[in-house]
Amino acid sequence: MPCLQRPWGHMHYRSRGSSGGPAVVFVNSLGTDLRMWDAVIDRLPALRSIAFDKRGHGLSATPADGWTIEDLADDVAALIEALAVKKAVVVGCSVGGLVAQAIAARRPELLAGIVISNSAAKIGTPDSWQARIDTISTDGLAAIVDTVMSVWFPQSYRDGVDWLAWRTMFLRADLAGYIGTCRALAAADFRDSSSEITLPVLVIGGTEDKSTLPEVVAGLAGSIPGARLAMLEGSGHIPAIDNPGVTAGLIADFLAEVVRG
Repeated sequence: MPCLQRPWGHMHYRSRGSSGGPAVVFVNSLGTDLRMWDAVIDRLPALRSIAFDKRGHGLSATPADGWTIEDLADDVAALIEALAVKKAVVVGCSVGGLVAQAIAARRPELLAGIVISNSAAKIGTPDSWQARIDTISTDGLAAIVDTVMSVWFPQSYRDGVDWLAWRTMFLRADLAGYIGTCRALAAADFRDSSSEITLPVLVIGGTEDKSTLPEVVAGLAGSIPGARLAMLEGSGHIPAIDNPGVTAGLIADFLAEVVRG
C-alpha cells in the first residue's frame, strides 16, 4: 500500500487505471476513506484515478496538531507533484469539495479543473460543529451514526442493505481524525473567494441531500463564474455511493471538455 510521507505523517493513496489517461484526484468526505469512490473509479478505467485518505482517515496518519482545509489542499498538491501529474482534475465531495476550492485558489497551475460534489463555500457554523465535537467526545461516533446515515443517504438507498457497510466504516473512523476535520470545517469560509476561481468547474448536488441542501449547492455554483450545475434526482449527500453511474458519467463528460477538448 503506497504512502506519501508528509511533515505530519504518512498519507495513504492508491493510483489506478491508465498511466497515460487524464489524471483525476478524488477527495473523500468526512468519516469515509478512499473506498467511497470505488464504484465511480470502476466505471472510469481509461483514467488515471488517484484516491487517498486525508489526514485522520482510513490508513493515513492522524497528526498530533490541528489542521485546516488549506492544509488538506496542500496535501493534494504534494500528491500531485510527487506523482508527476500534469494538469489534474480534483473531484471532492463535501469537505472534499472545500478542499477542491482551496487548491483551485492556492495552486491553479496544477489543475485543469475541479468537480465539487455536494459541498458549499461554507458548511455549517462554528457552533454546530462544536456541538458535534462535544457529543462525540463524550459518547463516541455511535451517538451520531444514525443521524449521519439519514443525512447521507436517501430512504430509497437505505431500503437496501449496502448502506450498512458505510455505517460500519463510519463507526470505525478515527475519532481524533474526525474531530480534527470538524474543527477544520468550522473554520473554513470561502464565501468571499469562490467568485475568484477561474478554472472550469462542475458542481454536483442531490435533490435528497439533507446536509448540503440543493439550494445551497446551487448557490455555490452560481457564485463561481462559468460553473455548471448538475442536480441528481433522488441522490443524497454522497452520489458517488448512491448514484455512481451518473456521477461517473458527469465526470467523464467534464474531462472530455476540459482535458481532451
